[in-house]
Amino acid sequence: MKVVQIVPEFDEGGVERHVLWLATELAALGHEVLVVTEGGKLEIELPSAVTVRHLPVARKNPLTGLLSALRLSRWARREGWQLFHAHSRVPAWIAWWASVLSGRPWLMTAHALYSLNGGIAPFRRADGAVCVSEAVRRHLGGRLPERTVVIPNGLPPARRGWAGEGFPANPRFLFVGRLTRLKGLAVVLEALSGLLDRPWRLDVVGDGPQREEFEALARSLGVSERVFFAGFRDDAEAWMAEAGCLVFPSCNEGMGLVALEAIRMGLPLVASDLEALRPLSSGGLVPPGDVEAWREALAAVLDGGPGSCFDRAAVTTTADMARAVAEFYGEILR
Repeated sequence: MKVVQIVPEFDEGGVERHVLWLATELAALGHEVLVVTEGGKLEIELPSAVTVRHLPVARKNPLTGLLSALRLSRWARREGWQLFHAHSRVPAWIAWWASVLSGRPWLMTAHALYSLNGGIAPFRRADGAVCVSEAVRRHLGGRLPERTVVIPNGLPPARRGWAGEGFPANPRFLFVGRLTRLKGLAVVLEALSGLLDRPWRLDVVGDGPQREEFEALARSLGVSERVFFAGFRDDAEAWMAEAGCLVFPSCNEGMGLVALEAIRMGLPLVASDLEALRPLSSGGLVPPGDVEAWREALAAVLDGGPGSCFDRAAVTTTADMARAVAEFYGEILR
């Protein structure tokens, strides 16, 4: 099959990693893959078998979107691309228009609990939809096409495992993710500010629009000397291997690749009580946004507690994910 993957940007993030791994595995299965994006750091990680082209597919401008759709439709007719696969909302609009212009089918992957507004209007018009969790499918409900499947995010083989030294011997908390309010870092900072009588350190790996805000919050709470903002890193797995415990305080997630990576590595984890994570957990999830509950959970880990409990065997692989997606492509093209 010849498939076009459309992702807004290709910098660090869960959706971007998903597309990177999916494109890589589809190419390994013998399919031709074109990634269309505005570009980003992760492009260099794609195998040579995957083609990359740049279009302004992240811009919320109808005219720009229509021009991108026109280019895509021309490529599809001239080069034989069979299917458009959109990741995120703006690409969904573009894929829909490109489908109308070219006569090729399109599908989309719902990665998050999107706001139920006009921005997701094209979803129902897709020839198929993939949801990364049952929580996402339930949230979007009747806004999805009849042909919708749940295919969980998969992970590639781990390059290294957790070093195995947790709290209290290794009192290093780790946050990995984009620095936005939705990811809940402020809650962890406020919770830890009430535990200054304990030995702990927090490493923050990631970047984003609220970084300066979080750095200012750490200073105002009196914890800046214990919090290290490392910025964007391409070796997040190495940081996870050396940490004592990962914090995953997100307020809203379709699934959460960082949490899955920690579960796979065996890294102790304190995670928000999100619907998408509940099927993998046997207890210890923390209400998102509740500072006091997070303070109690982090204190328990500092005392040697297990944190949130998860089933490592429930985490699937990128190879299995790609095979399931390829099978779904076949159903749509039949």
